Amino acid sequence: MTRRDFITLVGGAAAWPLAARAQQPERVRRIGALMNLASDDAEGQARLAAFHQGLQQLGWTVGRNVQIDYRWGAGDADRIRKFAAELIVLAPDVILSAGSPSVAALQQATRTVPIVFVTVVDPVSSGFVDTLARPGGNITGFALYEYSISGKWLQLLKEIAPSLTRAAVIRDPALASGGGQLGVIQAVAPSVGVEVSPLNVRDAGEIERAITAFAHSPNGGLVVTASTLAGAHRGLIIALAARHKLPAVYAVRYPVADGGLMSYGTDTVDQYRRAADYVDRILKGEKPADLPVQTPTKYQLVINLRTAKALGLTVPPTLLARADEVIE
Repeated sequence: MTRRDFITLVGGAAAWPLAARAQQPERVRRIGALMNLASDDAEGQARLAAFHQGLQQLGWTVGRNVQIDYRWGAGDADRIRKFAAELIVLAPDVILSAGSPSVAALQQATRTVPIVFVTVVDPVSSGFVDTLARPGGNITGFALYEYSISGKWLQLLKEIAPSLTRAAVIRDPALASGGGQLGVIQAVAPSVGVEVSPLNVRDAGEIERAITAFAHSPNGGLVVTASTLAGAHRGLIIALAARHKLPAVYAVRYPVADGGLMSYGTDTVDQYRRAADYVDRILKGEKPADLPVQTPTKYQLVINLRTAKALGLTVPPTLLARADEVIE
């Protein structure tokens, strides 16, 4: 072998590892997602699309450098706990969690896997984070609204239905935030001349029985607070409100798009788009403890005029003028 042949051989061998490295596929990171709605829910699919869009804008593509394992709890506590355990076994790099029951189930399952939550009310009282500014553990995310917004629901309900003298507050008693929301509503009630009654419900059967019993007396309305339960069973609540001619206000927009009367709250789909940013930062090495919980900066008033007409309500022009969206 000549000296030139030997140098050529050695040089080619040295290049092999470089070529092999260049051909290796990009590292695939793993995201778990515990959703609180059903897989065929249109709102759930809109949230999913927003999350995917947010990730893509940050350079993450499903099937190329990221894999997402979804579980859909459909508002069922047993399913949520089961799916939380399943996701932890998959050893994801980070988990997206929707709603307080999902976060609580994941928190019981792990204190180390990073969790980014969305659509959670009062994560401090729920025990998910130490403070909004300094979460302190493996959990951070995006709060749905501040408690003061709860009083606005009752004021808006009275404005759209001036004859209202009674309001039932539909809430999930299992949520720590339920008491805070009810307290604010009760504090506002005397100023608008409305008697407030909490309806503590845990499943579809209790929702139907409670609303039907409340509807036996006149001049009533519903305040539907934010919860996984209310989101999963919104079709039933909307149908009962229509059947019993009860004006109802919701904490989020999507029940109004489905036939509810009105809502005042933040954009839930946008929270998923924004959550992609926190997931991205965690995948790149940041810790949830160092990422402050984000609170809403904008709230939207949405009114469904078709539903108002069906209830025999005339929406005041001043209320229409303040609406961010009117569904006709």
